[in-house]
Amino acid sequence: MAKLKVLFIGGSGVISSACSRVAVESGIELFVLNRGRNAARPLPPEVSTLRADIRDPRSVRDVIKDLEFDAVVDWVAFTPAHVRADLDLFRGRTGQYVFISSASAYQTPPARMPVTESTPLRNPYWQYSRDKIACEDLLMAAYRDEGFPATIVRPSHTYDRTLVPVKGDGEVGGGWTVLGRMLAGKPVIVPGDGTSLWTLTHHDDFARAFVPLLAHPRTIGEAIHITSDDVLTWNQITWSLAAALGVTARLVHVPSDAIAAAEPDWAAGLLGDKTHSMVFDNAKVRSIVPGWRAVIPFEQGAREIEGWHLADPARQVTDTGLDAAMDKLAAAWTV
Repeated sequence: MAKLKVLFIGGSGVISSACSRVAVESGIELFVLNRGRNAARPLPPEVSTLRADIRDPRSVRDVIKDLEFDAVVDWVAFTPAHVRADLDLFRGRTGQYVFISSASAYQTPPARMPVTESTPLRNPYWQYSRDKIACEDLLMAAYRDEGFPATIVRPSHTYDRTLVPVKGDGEVGGGWTVLGRMLAGKPVIVPGDGTSLWTLTHHDDFARAFVPLLAHPRTIGEAIHITSDDVLTWNQITWSLAAALGVTARLVHVPSDAIAAAEPDWAAGLLGDKTHSMVFDNAKVRSIVPGWRAVIPFEQGAREIEGWHLADPARQVTDTGLDAAMDKLAAAWTV
């Protein structure tokens, strides 16, 4: 049987790096189109790298030439303009086009849980999510009107060892600042009372579900989310990170509205996503990938995060703006 020929646009990001590795391990002939600027997550040596900027369609055509693919995955499409450019580039070149959307596109806050793929798409708080919804609408219209082989995949909060999923606004990217504060005995801001439910997915678990979807006939015209069943409160997430460091976290709870008012740049991602409990039903992906289950608990992920950051002093850089914002919020809300 011939190898599947797959193109990743991107491929060295948090989620896509694990998928690149698992794709190669699965025997896929993987091509990755990127600008070659991410040294933090090197690609497997078996990957064929195509150097081009996806925002420059002419450069993409120059490197792709007459290649055709069983599947094309765009990890870095965020707006309808990006998707329209992909339609022009890959119409007639691929048996499947996978758009990476976001679980933040689901109704926010959800009217009921668990969230399924039939949950309405609506996020009045976050432009990022509304753009993802618009991309999905465009692709589904192309599927209906011309049979364009679109598949939509919606990740939720997916992390790897480089990312700390706790920050003053609950967003990904607090990085060393949060860990450093814990080690120094300084307070860490947790939105609300810390008891809202949140789902974290390790990128290795995501990849084991995602790769079998490539060129799978049951995915065409479908939307599928891939998340974990590892549901934690924000308090538990923060405590797990502290436990991995061998310290006790000092949590200061601040209402989400108050955080958003004090730090407007945090408002959209906080109010449009992390404030609300999110629990998912993964029955659909399991029906296509029998036997798959997310198996990496966040306690293990927290140890990986701690180990990666402590292994190299160059990774221990404090974001002074974030640090100062946390100090200010903690002073205002410490009882």
